[in-house]
Amino acid sequence: MGTLDNKVAIVSGSGRGIGREVALKLAREGASVVINDLDPVPAEETAAEIKAFGGNAVVCAGSVTDEDFAERFVNTAIESFGGLDIIVNNAGYTWDTVIQKMTDEQWDAILDVHLKAPFRILRAAQPYIKANPTDHHRKVVNVSSVSGLYGNPGQANYSSAKAGVVGLTRTMAKEWGRYKVNVNAVAYGWILTRMTEATAAEDAFLEIGGRNIKVGINPEIAKAAAATIPLGRPGTPEEAAGAIYLLCLQESNYVSGQCLTVDAGQR
Repeated sequence: MGTLDNKVAIVSGSGRGIGREVALKLAREGASVVINDLDPVPAEETAAEIKAFGGNAVVCAGSVTDEDFAERFVNTAIESFGGLDIIVNNAGYTWDTVIQKMTDEQWDAILDVHLKAPFRILRAAQPYIKANPTDHHRKVVNVSSVSGLYGNPGQANYSSAKAGVVGLTRTMAKEWGRYKVNVNAVAYGWILTRMTEATAAEDAFLEIGGRNIKVGINPEIAKAAAATIPLGRPGTPEEAAGAIYLLCLQESNYVSGQCLTVDAGQR
């Protein structure tokens, strides 16, 4: 018996990194999961891994910023598994520079993926949630960042978006409490993903939405940053997923409107 048996979850950005580990964790605990990634290949790979251990998963590939994505994402869960119990808004990336060099395109792209997309997904889910009450609590977990709580140089766009996620979370907790929905956020510190691994390569770029996005952290900067973390190291995607899982349990039914900082006590 899993802790999430008979639950249905949608997890954006779950082909890789933190989202992948969230999807795997929820599926291992019995949830049926809709996997999303901009690239269909990693999404299909995550779904195949879930099916290999006896779980249930389907893929809804595409950009969370597409105008029709939110409805398609929500409807995939309802049509494939007959319900919707858990929403994890995780998809995103960073596109950094200091404010005097930041273009409108950079600002808009990061606000769209981190804040507008979760807003649209929650808006698309509301009619179904309202029309289909349950005897259990549904769960929403939005991914924020310590950059949204405290700011970070070079991340005016990302920090603003992630601060907005906290405001969205607290508002939705108040709006959706009457539907027996707990809405919370997690604010991550340094978690090791392909975006944040230490690398000396000057050509470390990822192609995202037709844009080449610089990724990675200078090894010397990474070493200095790790020294400021009480545990002495960055977190793993599995550990990051564990924090989201805690907020999906029925044991967290009286926890709502909160932002859980997941940074090993760095701040």
